[in-house]
Amino acid sequence: MRVLVTGGAGFIGRRTVTELVREGYEVRVLDALLPEAHPERVPPRLPDATGFAHADLRDADAVRRALEGVGLVVHLAAIVGRGREILDAPKHVGCNNLATAVLLAVMTEAGVSRMVLASSVALYGESAYVCPRHGRVSPPARSRADLDAGRFEPQCPHCGAAVRAEPVTEADPVDPPRNVYAVTKLAQEHLVATWARETGGRVAALRYHHVYGPEMPYDSPYAGVAAAFRSAVARGKAPEVYEDGASQRDFVHVQDVASANVAAVRWAGARHPEGLRVFNIASGEPRSVGELAAAVAASGGAPAPVVTGRYRIGDARHIVASPARARRELDWRPRVPFPSGVKQFVSAPMLGDAR
Repeated sequence: MRVLVTGGAGFIGRRTVTELVREGYEVRVLDALLPEAHPERVPPRLPDATGFAHADLRDADAVRRALEGVGLVVHLAAIVGRGREILDAPKHVGCNNLATAVLLAVMTEAGVSRMVLASSVALYGESAYVCPRHGRVSPPARSRADLDAGRFEPQCPHCGAAVRAEPVTEADPVDPPRNVYAVTKLAQEHLVATWARETGGRVAALRYHHVYGPEMPYDSPYAGVAAAFRSAVARGKAPEVYEDGASQRDFVHVQDVASANVAAVRWAGARHPEGLRVFNIASGEPRSVGELAAAVAASGGAPAPVVTGRYRIGDARHIVASPARARRELDWRPRVPFPSGVKQFVSAPMLGDAR
């Protein structure tokens, strides 16, 4: 089967293309080589069996050409990260939502009815929280006064007690989006769900958690703190940790994300009922941000992390999720252990380091 990978020249895309070719798929890549991810605007080396089209997904004619003979689309192309928030809203909405709408319209014309969509953990906002007295609760957003005072943990909205973070599942509701990027990823899921209902299409939406790994772009927004810590270590600086370093995240290696994409291609290409099915792609082994910073610094021979106490309004305190559905339905397992993954991450060069 021929597969079109949008954004296939990117950090996750390159690994995914390599794995698809290894599995025997014929792969075509469409990538706009946006300067945010490709400052040199030069396509990276891809497997010899791969066709490459330098084009923007908002160009319907280019999409039509790229879809010729394609049976399934892996839609990775997007602008990621928080950027400058509302100042970047037109760019984020154009690249993430208008581009997706054009792609879906042309897929419908071409009779292509299967898709794997790169979605995001950002849709959840926070982890699930449990109060010892009141059970599952939804704490209010942390106030600036609490953050200024170093009170970082959410509290039960009924009794003010400390709450325990638990992994979210795909059955949990999504959070009202907290930033422009999250808005665009939620809109993408709604767009593909509507397309699937109207056309009988099938979509596997993979909610990636914090992806890290070799060849991550320098100061990349892909993994937030992982990229920031790695970039600091590359400069011989101590990583700077916000709040108290105890925030929990799930860091998943890019090779595991690529293997999840391939598993989703097999799943979406099989004979399943039509519609959208969502999967968490996570290691299942949450770590604190401080633990990641310490591991990156130690692996890179940099000074120990500095806990700054600084914060960003709107940041989640804890966000971890269960990958049980992906294990069960996609037959996918993360394979890269955190310690060896971090060592590989730190020892590998970063792309776009202009030092």
